[in-house]
Amino acid sequence: MKPLAIFGTGSDAGKSSLVMALCRIISDREIKVAPFKAQNVSNNSAVTYEGREIARAQYFQAEAARIEPSYLNNPILIKSHGQDSLQIIVNGLVYKRQSVIDYYANIDDLKTHVQTAFARLEQDYDLVIAEGAGSPVELNLLEKDLSNTFIANTFNTKIILVADIERGGVFASIYGTMALMDPVMRSNLIGVVINKFRGDISLFNEGKKIIKDRFGLPVLGVLPYQSLNIDMEDSQSLSNYQQRLDNVNIRMAVIAYPGLSNYNDLDVLMADPEISVELITNYRSLNDFDMVLLPGSKTVIRDLQWLKQQGLFQELQHFKNPIFGVCGGYQMFARTLHDPDALEHDEACIEEGLNFMDDIVVYQSPKILSSGNYQLFSYTAIKGYEIHSGHVDKHPLFYENGIYTGTHVHGVFDDNTFRYDYFKSINALYTGYDYAAYREEQIKNFTDMVADNLDIEFILQKL
Repeated sequence: MKPLAIFGTGSDAGKSSLVMALCRIISDREIKVAPFKAQNVSNNSAVTYEGREIARAQYFQAEAARIEPSYLNNPILIKSHGQDSLQIIVNGLVYKRQSVIDYYANIDDLKTHVQTAFARLEQDYDLVIAEGAGSPVELNLLEKDLSNTFIANTFNTKIILVADIERGGVFASIYGTMALMDPVMRSNLIGVVINKFRGDISLFNEGKKIIKDRFGLPVLGVLPYQSLNIDMEDSQSLSNYQQRLDNVNIRMAVIAYPGLSNYNDLDVLMADPEISVELITNYRSLNDFDMVLLPGSKTVIRDLQWLKQQGLFQELQHFKNPIFGVCGGYQMFARTLHDPDALEHDEACIEEGLNFMDDIVVYQSPKILSSGNYQLFSYTAIKGYEIHSGHVDKHPLFYENGIYTGTHVHGVFDDNTFRYDYFKSINALYTGYDYAAYREEQIKNFTDMVADNLDIEFILQKL
C-alpha cells in the first residue's frame, strides 16, 4: 500500500485525532498500520518500550493502531525551553539545546533520521499514516518543513487534506492550500475532509458539490464536531475539555504553571464525574479546595520561581489539605533544587523548594526514561513511566507523609485501585470509576463517528 499523509489547512484542524481514528479503523480490518510524525513540537511526551521519548499524540495513535509505540513513530521531538531555547530530542533521546535559528540552520542533519525512521516503518507495516504539522504550504518554511513537504515528496505519499469548518472560511482555506501546493503534492491529493461540523450535515451538501465541481476535489466526508476528552495534544486543549460532572465530592486545584507538561495525567481526573478540576493560572486563595495537584513541568525551577512571584508558593505552604505532586511537581516538594550545569534552565542555579520533604533535587544527565510496572506506596504494580532529569536524593521514586504525597511516575491516577483509595481518604463518599473502560469507550465512540462519516473504501482504493 502507498503511504498516506494527513495534512491540514492550518493548525488544530483535527489531524491528530483523524490519524488516531484511521489507525483504529484500518487496524480493525487486519491491516498492519503505523502512525508517523516526522517532527512534533510538544511538552507532552511518553516513554516507549525502548526507553525512548516521543510525543504523546503519536504514542496514543500507536496504541489505537494496536501496536507497540516506538521512537520510529516520532523521530524528532521539540520541547520548548523558554526564551527562544529548544530541547531537541532525536530518535527518542536528548540531542541538544538550540535556539530556533540554530535548529533551522541544521535541519538537513535531521532529515536522515526522519528518512530512516519512515523507511523502517514501511518495511514493517502494510501502511504508514503520516501526520503533517500546521499548514503544508508555509512558503517561507518549505525547505525546513520536515512533517509536510519533505515527507510528501520524499515518499510520494497520497494526501488527505483536513479543513476546520468551525473557524470559518473553509472554502478559501481549501482553495488556497491547493493553489499553493507544488505539482507533486497536488497530484497526490485524493480528497478533503471537512472537520468539526456543527448541526445537520445535510446542510453542507451544496458545499460538497462546490468543492468537487469548482476545485476538482472530492469531499471524503463531513465529520461532526465531537470532542475527544483523552490524550490532549497540547495545553491549549485543556481549556476545551468538557468535564462530565455529576456528583462532585472533591474540588481539586491544578496549578497550571507556564511550563506545564505531560498534562495527560489530568485526563483521568477531568473525566471523573466526582472531581471538579480547576486550573490555577495566577494567584488566588486555595482555601476552597479539598486538594491541590502539582503536575509535571518542563522547567521546574522557573515554574517554582513563578509560584513565588504569583504568591502561590506561600498559599501552598499554608494549605491544610492534601497536596499531590507528579514528576516536576513532586520535585518542588524538596528542600532545594540544584541545576549545576544549567541542564534544564538558562544558567546554573539553586532554588529553594516547598520543603514538604527533607530532600534535594539535582539536575543531571542522562535523563531518566523508564516505563513499566512500579512498586509505589503500598501498591505492587502501578503501570506508568518516568521522564525527568531531576534526581531526588533520598526519595527517588515516591514520597508519602501526612497530607503530602508525590511520585516521579506519570500515569499513577490511571490505576483504578490507587485512585479510589487516595480520593476515598479525602472524602469517604468517593466511589470511583473504571478509567480504562471510559478511555476505550471514548476511542470507540470517536472512531465509530469517523467510520460512519468518512468514505473508507474510497481511501483504501486510492492506496
